[in-house]
Amino acid sequence: MQLLQYIIQQTQLSTKSIENTILLLNEDATIPFISRYRKEITGNLDEVQIGEIVKFKELFKALEKRKKAILKALEEQNVLTDELTQKVTNSRDLTSLEDLYLPFKKKRKTKAETARLQGLEPLAKMIMSQRVNDLEYTASKYTSNKVETVDDALEGARFIIAEWINERTDIRNNIRRELERYSTISSKVIKTKIDDEKAQKFKDYFDWNESLSRIPSHRLLAILRAENEGFICVKIEIDKERALQKMEDRIIRSQNECATQIQLAIKDAYKRLLFPSLSNEALSIAKQKADENAILVFAKNLKQLLLGAPLGEKRVLAIDPGFRSGCKVVCLNEQGDLLHNENIYPHEPQKQTIEAIKKISSLADAYKIEAIAIGNGTASRETEQLVKKNQFKNKIEVFVVSEAGASIYSASKIARDEFPNYDVTVRGSVSIGRRLQDPLAELVKIDAKSIGVGQYQHDVDQTSLKKSLETTVESCVNTVGVNINTASESLLSYVSGIGPKIAENIVNHRNENGSFSSRTAIKKVPRLGGKAFEQAAGFLRIKNAKNPLDDSGVHPESYALVDKIAKDYNIKVVDLIGNKEILKKINLKNYISETIGLPTLEDIIKELEKPGVDPREKAKAFSFDQKIKSINDLRTGQLLPGIVNNITNFGCFVDVGIKESGLIHVSNLSDIFVKDVNAIVALNQQIIAKVLEVDVVRKRIQLALVK
Repeated sequence: MQLLQYIIQQTQLSTKSIENTILLLNEDATIPFISRYRKEITGNLDEVQIGEIVKFKELFKALEKRKKAILKALEEQNVLTDELTQKVTNSRDLTSLEDLYLPFKKKRKTKAETARLQGLEPLAKMIMSQRVNDLEYTASKYTSNKVETVDDALEGARFIIAEWINERTDIRNNIRRELERYSTISSKVIKTKIDDEKAQKFKDYFDWNESLSRIPSHRLLAILRAENEGFICVKIEIDKERALQKMEDRIIRSQNECATQIQLAIKDAYKRLLFPSLSNEALSIAKQKADENAILVFAKNLKQLLLGAPLGEKRVLAIDPGFRSGCKVVCLNEQGDLLHNENIYPHEPQKQTIEAIKKISSLADAYKIEAIAIGNGTASRETEQLVKKNQFKNKIEVFVVSEAGASIYSASKIARDEFPNYDVTVRGSVSIGRRLQDPLAELVKIDAKSIGVGQYQHDVDQTSLKKSLETTVESCVNTVGVNINTASESLLSYVSGIGPKIAENIVNHRNENGSFSSRTAIKKVPRLGGKAFEQAAGFLRIKNAKNPLDDSGVHPESYALVDKIAKDYNIKVVDLIGNKEILKKINLKNYISETIGLPTLEDIIKELEKPGVDPREKAKAFSFDQKIKSINDLRTGQLLPGIVNNITNFGCFVDVGIKESGLIHVSNLSDIFVKDVNAIVALNQQIIAKVLEVDVVRKRIQLALVK
């Protein structure tokens, strides 16, 4: 089977689109570049479709690698026939491939192998023929000093038969179907753990039973976590009698003594070999699907968070709040550079409230502060209330900003390199302030897993998670575009075609030679060759450049086309930009060529209408209910303003201004059935929620969406 055929079967995309996309990928083109600037070649595939091609391209590569290894192993064993070669070569998935290899796989010392060494394989073959009339007499011929009795001989033969049954592809696939359609997963609490405080969060699964095929991903991951932590035991079950009967119907063709022995071998094969292996396989497949689902949820949340509304280039005073250790205050300029830092102690035990208010006010005046960012951790509410008591000379908006991952950043090498002369408290406060200015630019510095917008991210396959999140970050960075003259090394490293080393070279070149004046000047960066420039140029922005197209999403390869359009309308390019009247008149069909079609032309016109415009919304200030300071202040029926801070398949979590987030279960999001939570709410969305239930002991809050 060829790569193209394999991907077509998996994706149902057109042959030409797949073929051309593979060619681009083989030339090291990135997903953002292909989806944005090679639409004609791919048939206008989007990032998701191209990502699917990448995924199945890699799976095919892994499958082919395994086929080669198996064929080599079979050849070394001198068992490779033309028929077997064809079967291996034509395998379409790893499961069927491993089933083919199973009879030839080198095994540890098994009961069947011991029986073979005792010379019992001929007896096993005679039993399987089901033609032996006097089985006891026949079996007696195989007794020896190692096989003392007829029963021992028959038992050994059954071990061999059980192994044969276990290796039959049709039998294995039959049980797989039973597991896929009818299996249940159940969990029971381990009696010694029933009163364990840590086990209580898994109390719902102390006695649980559900269809494995229907169990939601979050519930399966929760159950498996509880099992891993030693609080419950988990079991997979199917109708054993039905499975055994189906096996007997496939194997037994007589009613003699051989049939009785085969029946015993079937039960042994099922109990000892087939069910343990295939039930683990079924659970593994279910876990893999749950992982994929959880990773998809995490990626969606991360995308929303990274594309969250930036405040923009404003002067910010950021506060990392605290009680005993005080609040760390920093002042940042429009570019996020640190201007000043110090501590204030407005809360218990020092309670220097008046001094703190005066200090915030004086800093706001001295550094011309336009907005205040307060971390949402310990003492956040108290600090917010304190700040809002200030009578500032100018209008200053106050924002509460998520601290998730700030401590990871503050202790990282990136933070140490940025602020070698400051401690983690200063770095953490700077991160809070910069998150308000530009969430994307700051959050790319943090391991995405630490941002805290996933479900069971530590339980899923970490390699798949890392790959998915990196792809998501790359997509977001290239969607927004990057100012090459102000972007950090971390942000630049995610630009299409650049990577960490070239990003470092860009920053070094910028430090040594000053700002880039044009996109062409980017080519002077060491190791940034023609291919990297092609991939990156369209996503890099040059503010106030001589050529206005350098601050747009128009790729340099299309500059000549824009010049021609401007010339055809007797105006300069700079006058064409933003000129909606002329842009609407342009007949795009006149500019179609062998390399440029309507999709690219339409993208160019959109960019010319609003070049370099940030696609994200602007940040909006928000106020929690000032009367609510802890979970003890909540009452059933209350209406509370809140911010969606995490989305899962079973609902969304809402920050209502206290330590504990409330859950709006999917059933409480709408009066109608909700298939996708993201269709109802978005991360960081400001909502009104109604309190349905408060469990102070378990620190759980149930909410319903009002608006």
